[in-house]
Amino acid sequence: MRRRDFIALLVGGVVARPIATPAQQASRSIARVGIIDDAPFWDPFRQQLRELNYVEGQNIVFEYRRAQGNLDRLQQAADELARIPVDVIAVFGTPAAQAAKRATKTVPILAISIGSPIEAGLISSFARPGGNVTGNTILGSDVVTKRLQILKDALPEVSRIAFLWNPDNASNAAIWEQLRQSVPSFHLTLVSLQARKADDFERAFAQMSSDRPDALLTASDPLHQSHMHEIIEFLLKTVSQGCLRSDRTWLTAA
Repeated sequence: MRRRDFIALLVGGVVARPIATPAQQASRSIARVGIIDDAPFWDPFRQQLRELNYVEGQNIVFEYRRAQGNLDRLQQAADELARIPVDVIAVFGTPAAQAAKRATKTVPILAISIGSPIEAGLISSFARPGGNVTGNTILGSDVVTKRLQILKDALPEVSRIAFLWNPDNASNAAIWEQLRQSVPSFHLTLVSLQARKADDFERAFAQMSSDRPDALLTASDPLHQSHMHEIIEFLLKTVSQGCLRSDRTWLTAA
């Protein structure tokens, strides 16, 4: 299922109910939804709400705050939304979800594309999550071995892989640790490419050109996703220049 479709399904099945209960409708005519770092992937979220008869400006208002992956700004954005307060805070990725959880214990939080929600401290367990966070997980660290197996099946000669990740993202850190433990079983060498902020990508690209990995694994960190076009452009450029082999270069999201 595509990310757009899943977000639409999730908001229809989870979010709409908390902001549409009879008690709330009786006490307030307009529902407020806070969104951190608005992007095109939130369009199906808004579309599904429209299909549930939430019309912006009539019975629903969106409060937007921008952080662009900056940890300090993420916390500031979450704190502002909690103080309004909004009825739901919608976030993408682990750092934003953690910031929202620190900001409020009562406002429901819809967290999309979380790699390792338990390790990140967002929920207690899948059976009994507790707290005020709901959403979906991409099971990042839990499927590392499967991704490595698929990679080896597709490119048997691969021996050196790089992982582009954000050490400030707890889900990314869990994936990195699982990768580090798993690669020996596949006779692979693992290279760490770290990017905490936008300025770090140039250094990561330079390291990749130097280390010349056979494959690149990426994470669903919001900062990295927002720069994915640059990552792909770099790979295409380096392959065309012969810096990386076109028959072995592989890009996969983790």
